[in-house]
Amino acid sequence: MIRILTDHAGRMTHRSGRAIDIRHVVVRDPARARRTELPAGVVKTDWRAAVNDPQVDVVVELMGGTTTARDAVLAAIAAGKHVVTANKALLCQYGHEIFPAARAKGVCVAFEAAVAGGIPIIAAVGTSLTGNRIESIDAILNGTSNFILSEMLGQRRSYGDALADAQALGYAEADPTMDVDGTDACQKLILLTQLAFGFRASVADALRHGINSIELQDMLFAEDLGYRVKLLASARLSGRQLEMHVQPTLIRCERDIARTNGATNIVELRGDAVGRLILSGAGAGELPTASAVVADLVDVAIGRAQLTFPMLDLWEQNPDLSLMPSDQFERRYFLRFNVLDRPHVIADITDVLGRHGISLASVIQRETPEQPEDTAADPSVPLVIMTHRTTEGSLRAAEAELAQLAVISAPHIRMPVAD
Repeated sequence: MIRILTDHAGRMTHRSGRAIDIRHVVVRDPARARRTELPAGVVKTDWRAAVNDPQVDVVVELMGGTTTARDAVLAAIAAGKHVVTANKALLCQYGHEIFPAARAKGVCVAFEAAVAGGIPIIAAVGTSLTGNRIESIDAILNGTSNFILSEMLGQRRSYGDALADAQALGYAEADPTMDVDGTDACQKLILLTQLAFGFRASVADALRHGINSIELQDMLFAEDLGYRVKLLASARLSGRQLEMHVQPTLIRCERDIARTNGATNIVELRGDAVGRLILSGAGAGELPTASAVVADLVDVAIGRAQLTFPMLDLWEQNPDLSLMPSDQFERRYFLRFNVLDRPHVIADITDVLGRHGISLASVIQRETPEQPEDTAADPSVPLVIMTHRTTEGSLRAAEAELAQLAVISAPHIRMPVAD
């Protein structure tokens, strides 16, 4: 951000109509070497220096976390300063405090960089698509997980090897939990859901599964069936209910989301007027994030953010909508079991599924080599089932019964199918 503001100061002044001056840069370690040269005297270690400076109009929060960041943001608002932030976790957890406080004080909170990095999705949903009723959102919102899944399929790597590659390249943190378990994508989906539907939700409200149980064989089976596996973040209206989930999902190979590889993010929206709209680009990284932060700063500098912020449905609650219980989600499913290669196994499994109203679209079981007659144990083989449409609740009930079958060894894989 500082590099853009200093290297292109003339361009920023021209586009905002006023100079954007950096008065404070608050850091933990002022002695650490930095790639961007900072103006003399601006480096501080206490965020209060910026908040308490009467000449500061805007505070940019990029520290991350939800403790000190919350204190700094609320203090900045109380001091009558606008806030620009990239902190999706902060807004998810404390948006119910931050946004009303900003409205009451007559300042704005801009957060384009909090969702999908350099993709201007907040501006698109918050302003450009106001003539639409958003009907659905399907998105890849976490570049780390998308890189891992792309690497697994493209290079025929295991999950562990692909994760190690992501960490070596800087796409994944030393502790990648929030990326691979779907939390990061879910936080971003919650912000989009609030903006698009006016519905307030938490991470705990969404059905969420991560990618760390996916094996290469699952991706190869999906490819044979004409699908790619992606960590899909989805929210869609169904009457007066909102369906919301983040899960590894089979997506038809011809869809743009399925063809989105590496650390790229993509958001597919459907509006009642505009129809299908796709935005794609770098979802993370220093410069894409800086691009979004600077765009918010310019919006504040020219006064545009102050006009639009009070009109956004942020942390209000739409009384006409409720969250659909996850057991009512209806879609097709990909199931992969490890089963003993003996007679009647498929019949036992399909009998359980059938009694729960789950019909089969296809079954795949690879042929196994002949075993010597004196072999003591039956070999274990993968069995893949594609179901017709059923509910999450029916499938959960069937799985509880399937877990009692001695011919199935844990774990098994279940992924929804987005046709």
